Amino acid sequence: MAPRALWKGQLRLSLVSIPVELYSATRSAAKISFRQIHKPSGKRIRYEKSVPGIGPVDRDEIVKGYEVDDDEYILIEPDELDAIKLETKKTLELVQFVEMAEIPPIYFDKPYYLVPSDELAQEAYRVIRDALRQSGKAGLGQLTMRGKEYLAAVRPCGDGILLETLHYADELREAEPMFGQIEDAKADKELLEVATSLIDRKTAPFDASSYSDSYAEALRDLLEAKQKNKKTPRVSTGDEAESPGENVVDLMAALKESLDSAEKKGRSRKKKAS
Repeated sequence: MAPRALWKGQLRLSLVSIPVELYSATRSAAKISFRQIHKPSGKRIRYEKSVPGIGPVDRDEIVKGYEVDDDEYILIEPDELDAIKLETKKTLELVQFVEMAEIPPIYFDKPYYLVPSDELAQEAYRVIRDALRQSGKAGLGQLTMRGKEYLAAVRPCGDGILLETLHYADELREAEPMFGQIEDAKADKELLEVATSLIDRKTAPFDASSYSDSYAEALRDLLEAKQKNKKTPRVSTGDEAESPGENVVDLMAALKESLDSAEKKGRSRKKKAS
């Protein structure tokens, strides 16, 4: 399945605007995920949106609330949020250029591929890409997506342009409270030489493909072994039998069912013993 564009808009440099689309440069398809299961009943755990004294509520009855005082909220309607006018919703303007090395690594957040929307946009796109490569600079700008305005850096990447979202300065914790307890003293000279030699010996070109997630591999081996083992405990959640509107497992009913089953087994054992 083709990836879905996370943002569509204009990449602007001065008077030049290029229609572009943004795609995530990372994927989580290989990630192993687990479901929470209620062990006594074998049913899946579900979470409901409910109001004390009312019970479960429909999604269209829920709005956002901002706390202005103790237990006092102002309500915000979806159309009020949509009405906030920001140029960055549809335009990523490159307002500054910096040396890539000037941006401390701690500021980098997530990478995306920035691609031209159509063939007509490709020529101008290539001009900006090659100008960034020739200058050795990264362009800075802002764009709004998923309800947040992001600071972003763009730079050439192979045949295209890579966009990396950056943390704002106020999103980062100060390092001093973490590192302040480290004594301000120089390392032992001989130990430093040995450590430097070890670094030199292990220095090699970066190749991400030579690394893999060992924990995920071990987890897959465990799951495969348990799947092949006929003695592995299995449960059937019964999800297929649920009505479309049912999105919550009644844990109280499941617990009572488990309790009744346990009591019946207990009575059965007593009869056999007598």
